[in-house]
Amino acid sequence: MKPVRLSIHASEQLHYRGIEEDEVFEVIRTSPWEPAKRGKIQASKEFLYQNEWNKKFYSYKQVKPVFIEEKTEIVVITVYAYYFNTEVKA
Repeated sequence: MKPVRLSIHASEQLHYRGIEEDEVFEVIRTSPWEPAKRGKIQASKEFLYQNEWNKKFYSYKQVKPVFIEEKTEIVVITVYAYYFNTEVKA
């Protein structure tokens, strides 16, 4: 697989959205890819979270990077996080 690089925007968003860099790489490497808006690609994966986020306890966190595949690398444009208390089956 091609190397994965975070854009400046994606890198900055990790902290604000409670996402670890390794989670983004894992999602891209292990989850099915699907089309996203404007010719981009997305993938998502649910992680066991068992922690607080914004003063509320959550059991699960879904990480969803949006990226493009270039000739030599995969560039992550942005990353979303969704927090849940029940497991979401895709």
